[in-house]
Amino acid sequence: MAINLSKGQKIDLTKTNPGLSKITVGLGWDTNKYDGGKDFDLDVSVFLANAGGKVTKESNFIFFNNRQNENGSVVHTGDNRTGEGEGDDEQIQVDLLNIPADVEKIAFTITIYDADNRKQNFGQVSRSYVRIVNDLNNEELIRFDLGEDFSIETGVIVGELYRHSGEWKFNAIGSGYKDGLEGLTRQFGLQ
Repeated sequence: MAINLSKGQKIDLTKTNPGLSKITVGLGWDTNKYDGGKDFDLDVSVFLANAGGKVTKESNFIFFNNRQNENGSVVHTGDNRTGEGEGDDEQIQVDLLNIPADVEKIAFTITIYDADNRKQNFGQVSRSYVRIVNDLNNEELIRFDLGEDFSIETGVIVGELYRHSGEWKFNAIGSGYKDGLEGLTRQFGLQ
């Protein structure tokens, strides 16, 4: 049974699940009633950062146009442009045993594509979540529902996997950015 996390809560992932090596991080959302006449396209991006919280090379910024890092240990399975349907809208596959040694944090973010031009923000998004599934048995291990705390934000750091004493942990962050992907890339040291 999945552990439901609250904002700011941290949990051991590999220590409490011995042998865990391959996971799928699923992210999902719905949009509230929206009559702006434009599609509502949310995108998942992943930042593979060093101990200082910075991405040291562009191949460690995973998104719909760069779907995996150099060794294929983090793979974006594809862009969902509508968010329609049940279940995860986008997924990231992670091979924990093969994450490069210089990567200490893996941050999962959601941004709204072309938000300013489309006059869209996370105040128009509901039921957003992140969940971690054990690929071996398809068991949902962790779930974090973001809630409805956002208004003008166009980007959100949902959560992060991070190394601690040789184990992987998960931190439920749920922190919004009003300048979307641009603000997130600056946060992680990319231009």
